[in-house]
Amino acid sequence: MVRRTKIVATIGPASSSPEAIGQLLDKGVNVFRLNFSHGTADEHRQRAETIRQVSQQKKIYAAILGDLQGPKIRIADLHCDELPLEDGADITLTTDDTSQKSDQCVIVGYKPLPQCVSANDTLLLDDGLIQLTVISVDGNDVHCQVKVGGILKSRKGLNRLGGGLSAPAITEKDLKDIELASELHMDYLAVSFPSCADDLIPVKDKLHELGADIRIIAKVERAEAVGDDDTLKELIKAADGVMVARGDLGVEIGDAQLIGIQKKIIRQARRCNKPVITATQMMESMINNPVPTRAEVFDVANAVLDGTDAVMLSAETATGKYPTKVVAAMASTCLGAEQHPDIRRSSHRLNRNIEHIEEIIALSAIYAANHLSNVTASICLTESGNTALLMSRLSSGLPIYGISRNLEACRRMALYRGVVPIYYDVTQHDDIYQCALTVVAETGALQKGDRVTLTKGDMMGSLGMTNTLKVLTYNG
Repeated sequence: MVRRTKIVATIGPASSSPEAIGQLLDKGVNVFRLNFSHGTADEHRQRAETIRQVSQQKKIYAAILGDLQGPKIRIADLHCDELPLEDGADITLTTDDTSQKSDQCVIVGYKPLPQCVSANDTLLLDDGLIQLTVISVDGNDVHCQVKVGGILKSRKGLNRLGGGLSAPAITEKDLKDIELASELHMDYLAVSFPSCADDLIPVKDKLHELGADIRIIAKVERAEAVGDDDTLKELIKAADGVMVARGDLGVEIGDAQLIGIQKKIIRQARRCNKPVITATQMMESMINNPVPTRAEVFDVANAVLDGTDAVMLSAETATGKYPTKVVAAMASTCLGAEQHPDIRRSSHRLNRNIEHIEEIIALSAIYAANHLSNVTASICLTESGNTALLMSRLSSGLPIYGISRNLEACRRMALYRGVVPIYYDVTQHDDIYQCALTVVAETGALQKGDRVTLTKGDMMGSLGMTNTLKVLTYNG
């Protein structure tokens, strides 16, 4: 049985060796995330090279996703390793970096902070684990009372409940990391903390300047990005894909609102024909434990039922004790959720007009596969992978085999729900239909007498020209 939901795994000290990457591929990783918030450029170069080498050896077309650090607002280094903050204690956040660091005064690198907050605002430290209530603002100082205490460490993030703390969309570090992503020919680049579609423009401009064909993933993690439907829709449309980055987003809008927003983002992304990744704390207990909690299994399954293209692991695979076990657990959970009958058929878009021939051919192929007897798969002959993406927007219990002679397209398709990339040039054969059937049959997916739907363009090798749908029978 082919798993449809893809798995994104973050590479770090626990998973960067060739052996570890090979094991992760064997357990089902489809996309490797390199987090530019951690590690050196040389470490990322080595990890990217290892991923490419091991993937090639195993003939698996895995994508690489670079994740920009972005303008995350943080406190500065503390005067000590840990600062205990007790409920009810007074503490001052200051933007004056000449102030004396102490247990009562913490320096913040975000200079506009005093102008962005007022009395009774709630400030959140360390992904909301510590909560402060603003008492007053005096010049560079924001005087607070600890509402929910905890242990504070250096460089932890700072948010305001409800949003409102914003910084430039791209930093100097990000610009250097974009150059590194271009050098390494990454497939996707995640942009952190965009508030609106315009925040993606500097990244697009830099990629254009470098001549880099890297697809942009917008990380939805600011309250402003989900403040109204139009802003969210325009952000999704401006990107090549989105990530539901539940850490900072949950901190800013509150966890109680997060589940509804997650569903809205996934639904809107699919309507806009964009892939979507659901991320953050999906199986966090497995950083230290060999099995997930039942709540984590339900969380992953819920994202699958929502229609997410991929579920993501962060520290679980980057620094955790059981990187291969957590991937296996996530893969098993995805497969279980995918058996639910409600997500194996789709009436999506039956009541709307389709403007583009490529899209109507793609959707028709999946409708036919879902409703015609004895169809076991859909085959998509594609140059860019876009037709396979369009096909994957409809729910089905059947795999989509995206056959392309473009290696970059195969890697991009590794993110699309239900799509199995195959690197092959069918144009070198006289009977491309029989060739396509044989290539898929060699994976073990077809038996004699099985039907498939197949899409192609009359002008093979041209982008966006898919205009043909056939139903074929494999005769062995």
